[in-house]
Amino acid sequence: MSKRFTQGFSWLAGAVLMMPALVLAADPFSMPAINLSTNPDGTQTYSVTLQVLALMTLLTVLPALLMMVTAFTRIIIVFSILRQAIGLQQTPSNQILIGLALFLTVFVMAPVFNEINEKAIQPYIKEELKPLQAFEQATIPLRKFMLAQTRETDLHLFVELSGNDNKYESLSDVPLTIVIPAFVTSELKTAFQIGFLLFIPFLIIDLVVASVLMAMGMMMLSPMIVAMPFKIMLFVFVDGWAMVIGTLAASYGL
Repeated sequence: MSKRFTQGFSWLAGAVLMMPALVLAADPFSMPAINLSTNPDGTQTYSVTLQVLALMTLLTVLPALLMMVTAFTRIIIVFSILRQAIGLQQTPSNQILIGLALFLTVFVMAPVFNEINEKAIQPYIKEELKPLQAFEQATIPLRKFMLAQTRETDLHLFVELSGNDNKYESLSDVPLTIVIPAFVTSELKTAFQIGFLLFIPFLIIDLVVASVLMAMGMMMLSPMIVAMPFKIMLFVFVDGWAMVIGTLAASYGL
């Protein structure tokens, strides 16, 4: 498991280093980053080119992009539904859930990250590939991962919405602008399906506790407060965190 984390973080570091290089080294952006001009009075004026603006824009959307094309969406939604099913509003905190989701995402995506590192990042660092060629090579394993987790109905929906339903002869011809929203839609569906299955046992406990309190005439006592320790006890006894994390990992074929 530690090997997966190490390889995953190595890929992330390489990707962060490669993204600015893609912007800085691409032919359309071969202009200098900062222009220096001398005024008639001898003062100097610095102006930032569109190259730096494109780089800063890329860095702002990079976290959202990494979340949308990886397993992060499914994992964080399942964790949020699980916390709500138990009845705990702030425990675990959002920081803990996001951190756990990020580490689990690196673990799940480690095979894809390794392939991207071997076929795109390392050849780019060795100057065997140009920036755009490295980017195209990096999208191949990522596209393969997303298509493996995308439902055909969702992919067909976005192909129809694009108006090019008769244009693509194979999955390799479908652009990322269609694959990514189809993948995110499928991830949302899968996450809610897993969340529904997680909600059922806790809902049964709530119904049983509410029925007992009604039968005893204790209507002034909140069933949620009484049911919460039983739900926590059930979750701990069945080793719930290991089951949930194992189910999420298994849902990606690990």
